[in-house]
Amino acid sequence: MLVTTLHDQSARGFASDNYSGVHPEVLEAIAAANGGHQIAYGEDDYTARLQEVAAHHFGEGVTAWPVFNGTGANVVGMLSMLPRWGAVICAKTAHIHSDEGGAPEKSGGIKLFTIATPEGKLTPELIEQEAWGWGDEHRAQPLVVYITQSTELGTVYTPDEVRAITEYAHERGMLVYMDGARLSNAAATLDLPLRAFTTDAGVDVVSFGATKNGALGAEAVIVLNPAASAGLVYLRKHQMQLASKMRFVSAQLLALLEGDLYLRNARHANAMAGRLRGGIEAGLADGTLHGVTFTQATQANAVFAALPPGVADRLRDRFRFYDWDASKGEVRWVCSFDTTEADVDAFLTALRAELAS
Repeated sequence: MLVTTLHDQSARGFASDNYSGVHPEVLEAIAAANGGHQIAYGEDDYTARLQEVAAHHFGEGVTAWPVFNGTGANVVGMLSMLPRWGAVICAKTAHIHSDEGGAPEKSGGIKLFTIATPEGKLTPELIEQEAWGWGDEHRAQPLVVYITQSTELGTVYTPDEVRAITEYAHERGMLVYMDGARLSNAAATLDLPLRAFTTDAGVDVVSFGATKNGALGAEAVIVLNPAASAGLVYLRKHQMQLASKMRFVSAQLLALLEGDLYLRNARHANAMAGRLRGGIEAGLADGTLHGVTFTQATQANAVFAALPPGVADRLRDRFRFYDWDASKGEVRWVCSFDTTEADVDAFLTALRAELAS
């Protein structure tokens, strides 16, 4: 019996790339992995193949650990890098601080040292604010630096910027964890292989995000530096991220990474964000739009802007999206692998009408 479709499939929004459906090629991969029996808990052919594909993208000697979601990937990944007394330095806007319900602290017992950043990006100079106190028994020890690629503000680290952070951290005995929930979008922006701004730039552990980029529900913790991580084989189960039928999680990751689907999807989402920003810029220039100001550079698949009072609430009657800082009228619009040009143009038309009213 087929499940009855309960939602309006024509409804579109710009709230999150998590709102999108599953890419057809990912669904096909899940179906292809079905049938017969495969050993559970990761001893299957698809998870074994994933190790080969991860090595292709990130370098020999890496290990990919499939998990269910991004929060789980972050908690498990960081826990594997820290002793009980370890702390993590991150941006104040970091997902682990602002959007994960306290999971790193409550589930992982990880102390977070947060730093205000103008563009969501850390620098060695900013990290230095919290990189101190080693050997002080009264202070949690800063042992991991957490960065996000692309960042929560839609900005992208260059390889040189990542390398500056990893060199600074490693010189002080710290490790670097990269949250790659939108790693593919960064690769599309930079037009570089995944390893160019991860492995080759000195990152120790990275998460590869798939759910926001066309998967049903799949992420992976990828250990780039084996000396930086320990106990993942236990921690993944301990943190409830061990899939019994792991072949279906791995199949989703393979669908994205064996070819170029991860890049095709990300390039499209980025292009749609560029179209959205370009349409607003054109409207500001010719006077058909007024009152919109951009608050961040658009470097991946998100547009950040401030709107006049009331506009966002009225616009949300037709298109779902989130306030970023309601006190400033700042909103975030996110494009997905399945956002169409027509979606963007319809949104621009609605925005133009609301601003005019």
